[in-house]
Amino acid sequence: MYIEQLYTGCLAEAAYYIESNGEAAIIDPIRETKPYLELAEKRGAKIKYVLETHFHADFVSGHLDLAKKTGATIIFGPNANPMYDAHITEDGEVLYVGDIKIKILHTPGHTTESTTYLLQDEEGKDHAIFTGDTLFIGDVGRPDLAVKSDLTEEDLAGHLYDSLHTKLLPLADEVIVFPGHGAGSQCGKNLSDERQSTVGQQRKFNYALQPMTKEQFVDVVTDGLTTPPAYFPENVRINKSGYENIDEVMDRNLTALSVDDFKSIVADGAIILDTRIPDHFEKGFIKDSYSIGLDGTFAVWVGTLFDINQKLVLVTEEGKEQESVLRLARVGFENVAGYMEGGVGSWSQSGEVLETVNSVKGEIVSEYQAEGMSVMDVRRNPEFDTEHVEGALNIPLKDLEQNLDKVNNDQQYLIHCLGGYRSMIAASILKRNGIDNIVNVWGGWNSIKKDGNAKLVTGPCPTQIRDAKLAAMA
Repeated sequence: MYIEQLYTGCLAEAAYYIESNGEAAIIDPIRETKPYLELAEKRGAKIKYVLETHFHADFVSGHLDLAKKTGATIIFGPNANPMYDAHITEDGEVLYVGDIKIKILHTPGHTTESTTYLLQDEEGKDHAIFTGDTLFIGDVGRPDLAVKSDLTEEDLAGHLYDSLHTKLLPLADEVIVFPGHGAGSQCGKNLSDERQSTVGQQRKFNYALQPMTKEQFVDVVTDGLTTPPAYFPENVRINKSGYENIDEVMDRNLTALSVDDFKSIVADGAIILDTRIPDHFEKGFIKDSYSIGLDGTFAVWVGTLFDINQKLVLVTEEGKEQESVLRLARVGFENVAGYMEGGVGSWSQSGEVLETVNSVKGEIVSEYQAEGMSVMDVRRNPEFDTEHVEGALNIPLKDLEQNLDKVNNDQQYLIHCLGGYRSMIAASILKRNGIDNIVNVWGGWNSIKKDGNAKLVTGPCPTQIRDAKLAAMA
């Protein structure tokens, strides 16, 4: 028996390769099929099954292309209703992969079709569970993504409680937990950055698995949920209905554009997306560009800030054109008209002017404050509430473009996030909207706090609030 986790950092997503005696199964593959095909070929195995734990909201799965290229059967749990050929399993059904078994555990709650796959080894012993978005390390799946007219998030949270207590918690302590996501995913509230755990460890340390009634569980799990990114429902629809082959998408979207072609497409309404690292963006960028660098949670922020049907043109680092297009396709953004051939260098050589963003080190924020500059904190509300610079204006990045009326054009702002990635996105949004009196903070909150001279306001962190609520329930 062989198990390998294939982790995609920008999506905080874990896919899995399981193999026994020349047969393999893939769980929750991302859009491109190459990693799985190469791994199976390297190990001399044939992919028999492609298993989906649920209809994913945060990325487009590679199940269709992988099945077409290998002849594998697509597997879903009960209640799934895909618009293509797939085997819809029954609760308790067993699949055979070489000398091992994969047992279907229907675990609704995150979605109605959510399923956990229980791997039993050659001796029939329970070895591991692949939980998708039902159980994470330190958290559970959010129950608000599959809300329907006859099904509330409270209903789904109740189903999730039942799933955890009747299907997963009865398993032995040593059974390994392989989740579908890690820290950074928006499919849960506060995921750990650990990649695996055990049932016993989660029983002991996961707040959602502590002794409590169903009503208390529903209260705790639904508390503090933020609005999911707008692209989530679109990705669910794509994963249910099917999609264009990834190779065709890449061929169509990887178009090199001259400066004149680039200008023409932008004039017709395309958005300029600059995928370079923030340090390069600030030194020179095309007017009205959005900065969302490949070095961070790129796909998540594209999906949060843009409409999935919006036409895009790209500015990239040299050699990063293909990666940029691929990572957009992973979350269903396929309307890419092309990329600037030669990058910003071509723009400058054509006689066009590049814009810049001024930046300062976090260690001197207190000095700038003393001179009358305001602080704009674009972190999430819970981050801000835990600790922030005294007097700072908090507008979370995801809400910035809809709240520009809160920004005083006559005031100069120091913009920061946690480490500098989100603040450069914010700076590009403000610049696009004619708000130029801004300074970005290198290193973000981390460098401000390290300096120790800025006046800070401290409050309870979300974990402390949650733990206090749990203690009151006990």
